[in-house]
Amino acid sequence: MSRSSETTHPESPADETPGLPRLVRVYLRQIAIGFALSAVFVGLLLGFNVANLRSLVTTTQGGAIAVFLLFFFNGLVFAGVQFGITIMRMAAPEDKGPRGGRRAPKATNTPVRVDVAAGR
Repeated sequence: MSRSSETTHPESPADETPGLPRLVRVYLRQIAIGFALSAVFVGLLLGFNVANLRSLVTTTQGGAIAVFLLFFFNGLVFAGVQFGITIMRMAAPEDKGPRGGRRAPKATNTPVRVDVAAGR
């Protein structure tokens, strides 16, 4: 038996290029978005000189490393948040509420008589 070298996966359409799985591509895209947001965020921090940060990094010897670390760690946080939001938005469409069946009993404050079995 010979198998064809082209195998299709049920979760990916046939016209997509083979390679990385869909979830990995989504993850890499969210990482790129997170680090882009981090670059904008650090740029705004330095541009508006929040807490005199621009002056501090330009006059300190290790200022470039501090800016890189600020960018990198904010990028990790923003990428994680981006990925979490994307995964949570992938929920099944059946999460819109109950679809049928019996109603759940409603709790009331009305006292109920309970018969106690003899011998217990």
